[in-house]
Amino acid sequence: MKILAVDDDPIILELLSHFIEGMTDHTLVTAECAADALQVIKDNARAPFDSFLLDIQMPVTDGIELASQIRSMKQYIEAPILMLTAMSEKSYIDAAFSAGATDYVTKPFEMTELKARLSLVERAVEGLATRTSKIFAAKAVTHHNGKPERAVQLHEPMAIHDVNNLIEFMALENYVQQLSRSDLFGSICFAFNIRDVEHFHGSMSNFEFCSMLSDVGEIISDTLDGCQFLMSYAGGGTFVCITESGWRPDPRLLANDINISLAKTELFDNRGEHINPRICAGKAVRLMWKTNSSVMDALSEAHVSAEEATANYQKVQNDFWNVGRTA
Repeated sequence: MKILAVDDDPIILELLSHFIEGMTDHTLVTAECAADALQVIKDNARAPFDSFLLDIQMPVTDGIELASQIRSMKQYIEAPILMLTAMSEKSYIDAAFSAGATDYVTKPFEMTELKARLSLVERAVEGLATRTSKIFAAKAVTHHNGKPERAVQLHEPMAIHDVNNLIEFMALENYVQQLSRSDLFGSICFAFNIRDVEHFHGSMSNFEFCSMLSDVGEIISDTLDGCQFLMSYAGGGTFVCITESGWRPDPRLLANDINISLAKTELFDNRGEHINPRICAGKAVRLMWKTNSSVMDALSEAHVSAEEATANYQKVQNDFWNVGRTA
């Protein structure tokens, strides 16, 4: 990987250089402030970076703002961003993830932890390369019916951009795993699943399907506006949310509000035909006092619960139309 590390402490940069270049196959470029980092990014436009290590606390422009600026660049919209911070307060961590951070390491950091985090970043970079190759392959490969091969996989997590508080699923997993037990107190996770998502995925182009996901995500975000939450798209038409501050939401009531907003919003495909996505909500799962492994199980439980709610809804609809009918 080619990594850009930004920190106003030259000792930290020296340590990172010694570790990364001495113990890994990665290439490290350093900058001591956000302005220098932006210039370095510009100078390396022909050979872009694979990932970033950003200090949160820096003068003039901090690492959170720099992460947001990097995310606004088209070539780095999905590049992993690892935050380096001496600030363990949850507010800083929340702000970093909301700005586009993928993961974070607290200072003073242990080299074993940094190595583990870089390994996760490396796998994320490899995943991006795989998805990119699929997209280019889809342009050249066609099925026997002449339709282009679909690059967007239904059940894979996907990065959705320009929606408030919506982060990548890997970032959400990292965020939850990094929280201490005290930080989890009062936190709730729940999920929403798009009904008939298989139909939308099968009948829409990649662009249309991604646009629909973005529209649904934006309406969910607007419905939760005013609440402290993070959300990600976990694949399969499912959005997973985490809230805090002791608020225990009623997902079914939220689903009603979201569906009302969806009904009022005019959404169309590329043919100008009106589409009507609707969602179902799973149960709320409390995270307090859970260990790291059980917290991840809770995310999975919320995800599965939303999909089961959709399956039950569809079953009720089918049973209603089949009442009184015989084979």
